[in-house]
Amino acid sequence: MSQVFERVAFLGIGLIGSSLARAIKRAGLAKQIVTFDGNADHAAQAKALGVVEETARNAAEAVAGADLVVFAVPIGAYADLAAEIGPHLAPGAIVSDVGSVKMAVIRDLGPHIPEGVYLVPAHPIAGTEKSGPESGFADLFEGRWAIVTPPPGTDEAAVQRIVDLWRAVGSEVEIMEPGHHDRVLAITSHLPHLIAYTIVGTATDLEGTLQQEVIKFSASGFRDFTRIAASDPTMWRDVFLNNREAVLDVLQRFTEDLTALQRAIRWGEGEQLFDLFTRTRAIRRSIIDAKQA
Repeated sequence: MSQVFERVAFLGIGLIGSSLARAIKRAGLAKQIVTFDGNADHAAQAKALGVVEETARNAAEAVAGADLVVFAVPIGAYADLAAEIGPHLAPGAIVSDVGSVKMAVIRDLGPHIPEGVYLVPAHPIAGTEKSGPESGFADLFEGRWAIVTPPPGTDEAAVQRIVDLWRAVGSEVEIMEPGHHDRVLAITSHLPHLIAYTIVGTATDLEGTLQQEVIKFSASGFRDFTRIAASDPTMWRDVFLNNREAVLDVLQRFTEDLTALQRAIRWGEGEQLFDLFTRTRAIRRSIIDAKQA
């Protein structure tokens, strides 16, 4: 990377924030990394682990003098944090984030970004079901996609710096219109999480003996759903509330497809089931070929 950031401020230092901080540190992309986290234990832990050099008492103190500010908190916290830091952002600074909804980021951050500061949202397509700074690791973004979603008219040099940063930590980078990003992620990420939460929720409502047997004899499919459903509840609550239109649209399509599948099973339409399962296998092969498995 041609330019190194003088001071990178992370607002939130959980799994993604601490992983990115580790990756930035390993690649030598920042002279100083500082964090503010509303959970003081997280901030102290990040410093003890050597993820950051400094912890701030509040968000305004964290961003003072920073030339890169990264929002790594649940999306529902963005607006209040942005209002707090806006007057303290340094001229020429870049404000970015790691959230999985982008139109809401522009809505909540944009009004608080002063003239001469650049908003360049981003979304790394990476993560685990774990949370907290101790769960982060520098290799998390290796070979994964990072989607950069600048609002129209964003300074090209600022966008390029964020693109360069994500490439330097190992990601493949795609620049995408924010609204399009939200529609794509509604099907690839948000709907699968919603389904996982629903299926595992159904299992928790079963009577005691049956629930114990479901857990004891969990096949790989149910185990995969439980892994997804163990993801951070605050983060995913905010994702669904802030991408509701795209999620509801794709959920309606899914509901219609599920109804058709229900009918095929009821009426013994084996050929229709076989055709569906054949088509869906091809998607899996495509994901493997794209090295995203």
